[in-house]
Amino acid sequence: MHAPRSDDSARSPGPGVPDTPGAPASVDGSDTRGPSGAPGHADGPGGSAPGPLTGLRVLDLATLFAGPIAATMLGDFGAEVIKVEHPRRPDPSRGHGPAKDGVGLWWKHLGRNKRNLTLDLSTPGGRDVLLRLAATADVVIENFRPGTLEKWGLGWEDLSAVNPRLVLARVTGFGQFGPYSRRPGFGTLAEAMSGFAATTGEPDGPPTLPPFGLADSVAALATAYAVMTALAGRERTGEGQVVDLAIIEPMLAVLGPQLLWFDQLGYVQPRTGNRSVNNAPRNTYRTADGKWLAVSSSAQSVAERVLRLVGRPELVTQPWFATGTGRAQHAEEIDAAVGGWIARHDRHQVVAAFEEAQAAVAPIYDVRDVMEDPQFAALGTVAQVEDDELGPLRMQNVLFRLSGTPGAIRWPGRPHGADTDAVLNELGLAGPEIEQLREKGTL
Repeated sequence: MHAPRSDDSARSPGPGVPDTPGAPASVDGSDTRGPSGAPGHADGPGGSAPGPLTGLRVLDLATLFAGPIAATMLGDFGAEVIKVEHPRRPDPSRGHGPAKDGVGLWWKHLGRNKRNLTLDLSTPGGRDVLLRLAATADVVIENFRPGTLEKWGLGWEDLSAVNPRLVLARVTGFGQFGPYSRRPGFGTLAEAMSGFAATTGEPDGPPTLPPFGLADSVAALATAYAVMTALAGRERTGEGQVVDLAIIEPMLAVLGPQLLWFDQLGYVQPRTGNRSVNNAPRNTYRTADGKWLAVSSSAQSVAERVLRLVGRPELVTQPWFATGTGRAQHAEEIDAAVGGWIARHDRHQVVAAFEEAQAAVAPIYDVRDVMEDPQFAALGTVAQVEDDELGPLRMQNVLFRLSGTPGAIRWPGRPHGADTDAVLNELGLAGPEIEQLREKGTL
């Protein structure tokens, strides 16, 4: 982390934005402790407890979506994140998805806990300001095509020259080298190339892509982990380093042992719809009242409980039932038993019976159900945050709970360039200098 500066206590994200990171209390004043008494999420502004990453400064130069999500995750736990956007081409996520009163809602989530600075990095003035910022920072996250920062005089050699302790996280579709490295890359391409789409969908249907940014979100988790790993390394070596993260790789990591299966057996996992090649029962089933449920039985004991519950204990005694692979090979028979029983009962009855039998089941929710579910409510999964533009907003809370230094949503995404003058003032730039940069189109 960078050393405290004399102006740290005076740093403020701007009008209407709380300047105390790591707030432990919810915006409505309710207790954030769960039933066990352990502190939960700190889900809104207020309070004074610092987050665990307080003192860490992150420059978010990235767009769409892995890099910015990683920066959001760091900001949620106290890091000071400065979002750098082009003055005339804002982050495209501001215009993605539904908007209210002309304000993009996705940005309110993606831009939370970030201060917003406009800067044209391709100009000499923009380069100079970015280097001055980098000298005060711990982490820079970027996702330009390889060679772009170097073209602007902002490559690793330039950045590390002004700050040898800096960690530069480079998040691209295909990595910094190799035959595809200069191709434009998005999460959709990673979902395709990793093998994910090939295994997703019905057996007689086409490969299926997820209806949301799955690969970007997985890559963001990997990036946040990589950044913290690099910072831990810095504690030992005293020096920063480059994180080279290709979005195509984290998706491979979460797909399990498919490479090993192919290497050793030549086995290629097929599309199986909602079924699993590893165990059964594992599927979605419709109840008598027209609702859908998901059942999983990875554990042998759970599979046995399910079949006894649905009145087919004789299947448990079959030799093939003793392994997940054996059960998967008899999925038709198992699904007929489980699905037939579930179809004769309504959702409430099925869930209650599975719970009593200690078998795994869950209703298939849409977002309306998530907002009303008592388990999510108990965990504080949905946070309410005040926004200067739109008033109270509800969104996903920080990713996990820490008992001693919880994270917090201190403010939602801010307007484009809202904190430009404040950030530049902290760098020592006075009003006339800022106006000159603005007149030149740098800001």
